[in-house]
Amino acid sequence: MIGQVLGKLFLCHHMLYLLHVNGCLKSRPNQMDPLRYKARLVARGFQQTQGRDYEETFAPVAHMTTVRTMIAVAASRSWTISQMDVKNAFLHGELHEEVYMHPPPGVDVPSGQICRLRRALYGLKQAPRAWYERFVSVITEAGFSPSPHDPALFIHTSSRGRTLLLLYVDDMLITGDDAEHISLVKRHLSQQFQMTDLGPLSYFLGIEVSRSDKGYYISQSKYIQDLIARSGITDTRTAVTPMDIHLQLRPTDGTPLEDPARYRHIVGSLVYLTVTRPDIAHVVHILSQFVRAPTSVHFGHLLRVLRYLRGTSSRGLFYAHDNSLQLHAYSDSTWPVIQQIAVLSLVIAFFLVLLLLPGSPRSKLLSLALVQRQNLEHLPLLQLRLYGFDGY
Repeated sequence: MIGQVLGKLFLCHHMLYLLHVNGCLKSRPNQMDPLRYKARLVARGFQQTQGRDYEETFAPVAHMTTVRTMIAVAASRSWTISQMDVKNAFLHGELHEEVYMHPPPGVDVPSGQICRLRRALYGLKQAPRAWYERFVSVITEAGFSPSPHDPALFIHTSSRGRTLLLLYVDDMLITGDDAEHISLVKRHLSQQFQMTDLGPLSYFLGIEVSRSDKGYYISQSKYIQDLIARSGITDTRTAVTPMDIHLQLRPTDGTPLEDPARYRHIVGSLVYLTVTRPDIAHVVHILSQFVRAPTSVHFGHLLRVLRYLRGTSSRGLFYAHDNSLQLHAYSDSTWPVIQQIAVLSLVIAFFLVLLLLPGSPRSKLLSLALVQRQNLEHLPLLQLRLYGFDGY
């Protein structure tokens, strides 16, 4: 507590009350679900001004390509992937700016006194950045180095082996061939933060992960079911394929939708679904070109994708233990006509491991990452390098 400072903004705050139901936040839980009430003091960061109350706000998070690459490497090396969670992660961030706030309710302070925040609170603009910097300082002290290809991937190499740690806000994955060092890292993190060891990886960012003697299998079946429920489809039909062969859509097809928000929401959800379902990557790429002004025809093709997913919701990607870590690339190009303008469309598929789509006819091989661009000169092919596993 300090006296009021002239020329400084004093942030207000509010209490946020949450209901945790089986690990999820809900506003109206089922009466049969176990409840856990939680209250959090949140600063009103919208009152902050850049350059005065904060500078940097960006905090790196793991790329999904890196997540899949880590699983592929762990599968190939028969490593176990552990998952940990940081409780109240943003509260661990240290503030470098002068940030003042009115005392929270229930705190007795002398008249005319205010709070100067030494650590971040939820709601502050710089809270994510402060937490990331704090975590980097702790993990680098443990001997880890951030990957030059993904700043959220940290690597530790010694004569005993290699340990990989991947951070996504307050969730982290740890794997490697040095089990003793992994246990040491867990203890070190638990001494610095309030951690929860979730055991072997089973569910991460909406991705379901299961391990067997043959490898790792990842899917998003629950995510698909929730998406179909939110879409409002009333029928029970399914589709064999996600799109027609040689499908060509134009902005003028059909009549404009009165409310395009639903179309945009579904397309955005499908973009994230391509993490484990590259079989819909191409049609999602096509449909995403019309999010600005979708029409009834575009929406009809979007519903076909959902019906295809309904019949194939259990499919996912399988990473076998016997796959070698060898990168392959395949390309193809077409000349689609969009608004009577011919644009070269180059498609490049990168294979780190051979991926199978369980349950699909003939177990078609699918790409780990699909990159599609409309300008050939913008593809940095010469800069292609494997995330943190060069020469491994």
